[in-house]
Amino acid sequence: MQRNRIQIGEETSARKVFVWAVDWPGWCRGGKDRDLAMAALLDHADRYANVANMAGLDLPAVETVDVRFVESVGGGGGTEFGVPSTITDRDRRRVTAADGKRLASLVQAAWSIFDQVAEHSPAELRKGPRGGGRDRDKTVSHVIEADHAYAREIGVRVPARTLADRAAVEALRKAMLAVLREPSDGGPLDGRKWPPRYAARRIAWHALDHAWDMQDRADQ
Repeated sequence: MQRNRIQIGEETSARKVFVWAVDWPGWCRGGKDRDLAMAALLDHADRYANVANMAGLDLPAVETVDVRFVESVGGGGGTEFGVPSTITDRDRRRVTAADGKRLASLVQAAWSIFDQVAEHSPAELRKGPRGGGRDRDKTVSHVIEADHAYAREIGVRVPARTLADRAAVEALRKAMLAVLREPSDGGPLDGRKWPPRYAARRIAWHALDHAWDMQDRADQ
């Protein structure tokens, strides 16, 4: 059987580790240590394959994959809080026109998966083991608010959006995708901090993290 190599990045802090597939924005999971985070990443491969398929791409099957850690960076307060927040050297790689199209397609697919999950989730979701977790509408509002903040990080400035203003949400996403599609030398966008690859990784991770959380906490 031919093996496919997937490059893995790692962000570590004292109490939290994130691992992600470098070339597959949004396929990122966390855990208390590397082994638990990696197990979670592989456990979510089938779910992420749906994202890849929606973007017109094929994710290699886990049984055909050799994973290779190519980058390990230290985390900080954001990592401890539960956010993969360190920008890495591979995040700063040049983005060709083809790269930009691929990044944007995966981010768009992540949003589409999030929307589909939200549409089919009950309004009230099961609480987490400690009684935490947002219900559906608060989760959707949270992701919309976060995307508005992320938009500023890549130079898109528009008024804040709400759950009820669906046309405005779609317009915001369209503007963000247009930025991600653009070729880039890999430097920060709009003179801020986020390069395109990190922006795609962060935006897609956030949408999918909450989509998968809703799926896990939906009443059966």
